[in-house]
Amino acid sequence: MNKGEKAFLTAAAVLAVLGIGLWGVPGVRFSARLALGLAGLCLVWIALGRLAGKKRFFKICKRLFLVGICAVAAVLVCFEAVILAHGEREYGVERVDAVIVLGAGVNGETPSATLRTRINAARRYMEAHPEIPVVLSGGQGDGEYITEAECMRRELTRVNDAWGERLLLEERSTSTAENFAFSKELLQSHGIDTDTSVIGVVTNDFHIFRAELIAARAELTTVGIPAELPWWWLTANYYVREAFALVKTLIFD
Repeated sequence: MNKGEKAFLTAAAVLAVLGIGLWGVPGVRFSARLALGLAGLCLVWIALGRLAGKKRFFKICKRLFLVGICAVAAVLVCFEAVILAHGEREYGVERVDAVIVLGAGVNGETPSATLRTRINAARRYMEAHPEIPVVLSGGQGDGEYITEAECMRRELTRVNDAWGERLLLEERSTSTAENFAFSKELLQSHGIDTDTSVIGVVTNDFHIFRAELIAARAELTTVGIPAELPWWWLTANYYVREAFALVKTLIFD
């Protein structure tokens, strides 16, 4: 085994250990998968290197593999730059005609750390703008005993029971695209002209760019109301994850 193979084998081992270690840490399962995936790519590179010395076909495969990895990395870096630029941008607390709070995971009946930050951001906005209607958008997923919308309603009405009159629950959605599509219908049914209105969107800072993109597809004019996650390592995990999610949105959604 030459020095290059040893270096890649060491990297694969470190990444594998990191992935296994992160697997049980709440909120960073994506980082664990990414580390394990990178470990696998290191092993593939070693295998292609050995095979390339025997047959010309594998030498071509090795080059194509390298080109592919570099191309994917370049695209993800560009996407990450755009996501960071939007997520770190200074957003004023603008006056809007209505607000949509995008749901996130619920652990049983308890909001996840991500959802908690969105609830807190919604609470601050509602306190500053007491007359604005608010749509709580989110259905029920695996491991959730109640809908995400209902979870948000419970948390917000604990702060101020009178807010219940302002809260509109959208409990069918299972994706961001459905969040906006179903919330738009709900707003229209309550007399809000979504063609001329400006809608505030409460979501996490890392999600602002993709949320605005999906909202534009639903023909909604939106401004972001960002919520920051409490821990840097959780923020880093979601910012990296969001670049891959943006690829999915552009290709499949």
